[in-house]
Amino acid sequence: MEHLQRVTAEFARQAETFAVWAENVDADVGARFGAALGAAARGRLIDIACGPGVVTAALAPNAAAVVAFDATEPMLAKARARCAKAGIRNVEFKIGDAENLPFAEAEFDGAVTRAAVHHFARPQRAFDEMFRVLRPSGAVVIADVVSSEDADESRLHNAIERLRDPSHVRMLPASELDACVRRAGFCDLEAATWDMDRELDEWLAIVSDPARVEPIRIVARTLAEAGRDAGFGLSIKDGRIVFFHRWRLLRARKPRET
Repeated sequence: MEHLQRVTAEFARQAETFAVWAENVDADVGARFGAALGAAARGRLIDIACGPGVVTAALAPNAAAVVAFDATEPMLAKARARCAKAGIRNVEFKIGDAENLPFAEAEFDGAVTRAAVHHFARPQRAFDEMFRVLRPSGAVVIADVVSSEDADESRLHNAIERLRDPSHVRMLPASELDACVRRAGFCDLEAATWDMDRELDEWLAIVSDPARVEPIRIVARTLAEAGRDAGFGLSIKDGRIVFFHRWRLLRARKPRET
């Protein structure tokens, strides 16, 4: 409960800047998630930790219905406004905890989540809940940033992320993310990975807290100058601190019989 309150407070404050980032981070988000969902994209969907509703609004025109689900009312307000502006009327907006979904078993044809797993206190519990609410043969699509497979690099990367955003829990290494999804019961797992180049100042600006910026900048520059890239390419280029976020998208299926 304490962590959920931290997430709620943090994203209530970040709502404006995060909404802009979420819209611009992937120009092909609708095509990417729609293709991964396959036939399920035309059914009843749930967008878990939907944030400002970018994925929701991209999927809704081809879906029978979508539930936009988030822990933060200001984010749901952004999602409502986005859908209203686009004339989308088949979306239901609900607030709650991704680790305790208030839905019946086998209620959805597809479940999606983007840029949220690293905020879950118990990611395995969240994946178990996604499995529970999906119908047999239903599809799940999970996209998040992953950390290095090297344990020391992963810890350092996540420490920097938590300094920036205290609601951050942990970016999982790709192997651990995949294992959690399989452990939930999903099968036919397929994965795609790509790197997104970032600049430190652009990334820091999203959290809208100047008090955090200078200490993190000092830590990041010191690490980069010492050749410690923390497994995410931390370096200095033309005087600017740069890095990459490694995205991983998983597509999996709930077995026909469970």
